[in-house]
Amino acid sequence: MKFIRKIFCTLIVLIAVIIAIGVGSKYVIKENFFPYKYKEYVDKYSSQYNLDPLFVLAVIKTESKFDDDAQSHKNAVGLMQITVETGAWAAKEMGFNTFSKDDLYNEEYNIRMGCWYLRRLNDIFDGDLDLTIAAYNAGPTNVNTWLENEKYSSDGKSIDYIPFGETKKYVDKVDTYYHVYEYLYNRKENYFDIDKIVEITRSLLNVHFLS
Repeated sequence: MKFIRKIFCTLIVLIAVIIAIGVGSKYVIKENFFPYKYKEYVDKYSSQYNLDPLFVLAVIKTESKFDDDAQSHKNAVGLMQITVETGAWAAKEMGFNTFSKDDLYNEEYNIRMGCWYLRRLNDIFDGDLDLTIAAYNAGPTNVNTWLENEKYSSDGKSIDYIPFGETKKYVDKVDTYYHVYEYLYNRKENYFDIDKIVEITRSLLNVHFLS
C-alpha cells in the first residue's frame, strides 16, 4: 500500500512539473522542483574545476535532493553523497591536512570535494559525461572493468550496457535532470519548445517509472 501511495504521489508531482513546463511557468518549476540552491558554492567550485554548474546541480538533485544532512545506507554523506572512504582519500589528494565525516555535512566542503571528484573522473574518462556519472555512482574500477568487457562495451571507449541496475538508473536520472536544468536556466528565447517539452516529459517518466 505504501509503495502504491509513493508511486501515486510521484506521479502527481511529475504531472505538476510537466504542466508547469507546458505553460512556461519557469518560476514554479525552479522554486519547487529544480532549484539553483547553494549557488555561491556551486558556481565557485564548478568554475574552479571546469564543470558546468547545471551539471553539478543535476548530480546534487539526484544524490540528495539538496538535503545537506542526507546519509545513505552505504554511508554516503551530504549534498553530493560522498562516502567517508572516498572523502578521506580525496582530502589527501586535495592536500587537506585533516578530514572527518563531519566535514562532509558542511555544504561548501561537500560541494568542493564533489566537484573535485567529478573533475577527476571526467579527466580519467576523457570527458565522457556518461562514464563520469557512472563512475561517480559505481566507482571508476567498475566502469573500467565494463569497458574492457565486450559484453558491455563494443569499442572499449563507451558502455553499451550497464550491468548494475542502480547505476543505469542513476546515469539516466542525472542526464535527464541535467537536460531539465539546461532547459530552465540556459534558454533565453523560444522557451515554449513543444518538442523539447515532450522529450523532457518522456525522460522524466522513464527515470521514475519505466527504467
